[in-house]
Amino acid sequence: MARFDLSSASLEGLKILVVEDEAIVSFMIEQVLSDLGCSAIWLAASVAEADETLNRHQPDMAILDVNVGGDLIFPVAERLQNGGIPFVFTTGYGRTGLLQSWLHCKVVHKPYDVEMLLNALSSAWMLKQAGPNSPQQLCINYQRGSNSASRV
Repeated sequence: MARFDLSSASLEGLKILVVEDEAIVSFMIEQVLSDLGCSAIWLAASVAEADETLNRHQPDMAILDVNVGGDLIFPVAERLQNGGIPFVFTTGYGRTGLLQSWLHCKVVHKPYDVEMLLNALSSAWMLKQAGPNSPQQLCINYQRGSNSASRV
């Protein structure tokens, strides 16, 4: 898998929902996405806030912390999936934090760095661009200290 080139990275014009309950992490992600040209970034610190945001806005992609303030993010993920909106899970629990029905999704393991997150976003976006018949079974599992993605 090709690595995301941070020097030429661009998310120009994309609208992204970030659901993360750790404020410092949320603000870091917001800054990176803004620097890469996103036209709108919506931050939500709870499942309820994420639902409210989705009632008002249509993101192109989303970054979802699996455990947000003690609540699991899966209802929001289901809503995004039903709407054809690609997303990436972030979690400190590894793949064991996912329900069986979500194991096919992109996962970025905490702690992560910007490159890991952008690689996962890039991969999710490319799958969306490939269309509805893209290989959804390909799940990329990003872990700190790994120079490449492992296929699960």
